[in-house]
Amino acid sequence: MRSRLFAVAGAVLVGAAFLAPPGASAAPRAPQPASAPAGLVPDQPTPEEVARALTRVAQASDGRVRLGTIGHSNERRPLQLATVGTGDVRLLYVTQQHGDEPLGTPAAIRALWALGVPRTAWHRWLLSRVTLDIVVQANPDGAVRDQRYNHDPSATGEYSEPGVGYDINRFHNPLTPIEDNPVPESRAVLDYWHRTRPAVVVDYHMQGRYVQPDGRETTASILWPTSTFVAEDAVIRSQQLAVRNYDVLTERAGANVTKYPGGDYEGIARNAYGILGSASLLVELSNLPADQVDFQIRTAFTSMIATAQGAADGSLWRADPDRTAEIPERGPSRPASVALRDAA
Repeated sequence: MRSRLFAVAGAVLVGAAFLAPPGASAAPRAPQPASAPAGLVPDQPTPEEVARALTRVAQASDGRVRLGTIGHSNERRPLQLATVGTGDVRLLYVTQQHGDEPLGTPAAIRALWALGVPRTAWHRWLLSRVTLDIVVQANPDGAVRDQRYNHDPSATGEYSEPGVGYDINRFHNPLTPIEDNPVPESRAVLDYWHRTRPAVVVDYHMQGRYVQPDGRETTASILWPTSTFVAEDAVIRSQQLAVRNYDVLTERAGANVTKYPGGDYEGIARNAYGILGSASLLVELSNLPADQVDFQIRTAFTSMIATAQGAADGSLWRADPDRTAEIPERGPSRPASVALRDAA
């Protein structure tokens, strides 16, 4: 996949994602988003490039973006955590659990710049209401190998590639003891959830290429928890989160959004964190040609900013969950395209 992507530079150009929704009159007027510096981060960054970009964002923010780690990979690479905001409503975003699905990572770094560097009335308002944590590139060992799995030559059993590693996004199961979990990256995210108990969890992935029944190509797919272990209230809030993202991505980002045909296994992050009680959502960016990579990064960026604003002004919870029925099915694979392996 690495050869299909190219370095993305330039400004973030999705100001519509900042527009306050109807009924949010108490919020200051949202500004245009701050442009991320050209070359802040490439579209498929190494762990070292992620660390340098995060340091640059933190320094430019005068400490409003705070950096840390939630643990280490099997090869002892740090699992990078960036936090912005001090509000009571906590959100958790996770990017690049699959090392060959990178575009959520540069989107997250752009979002951290856009939220943490400016100091307008709107930014002060937003960041006084939410605390946003982002696990940026949750699978650094897989990222350096451009592979789906983490790096663990001793990996065996279901959801593993023997001699290669484990699929991180199958080991968030909250119904099994965390000490029995063989995947350090998954354990770290689970442990951080228990320490912070976020109201919202969004997991950013990539998928292959698909055609909708009307002939349009799907550019993104979303799905809420489908496990039978998820309580009804958490399903409803997750569906409200999905509707908010569907509206924003179709109307503001210009994305063709469909429903992702995911399974109900409780070890998948969107199911696991729904079981634990969060509003939980999977966002899959399609693996489009190189000239559309920046559009896909901006799509994820739009989701990140709109979700944070919706949590701050409460509009997430005014969405009609029944409108998930309006989200079209994804459709068949695009002919002659190369799909990613076993997408999340």
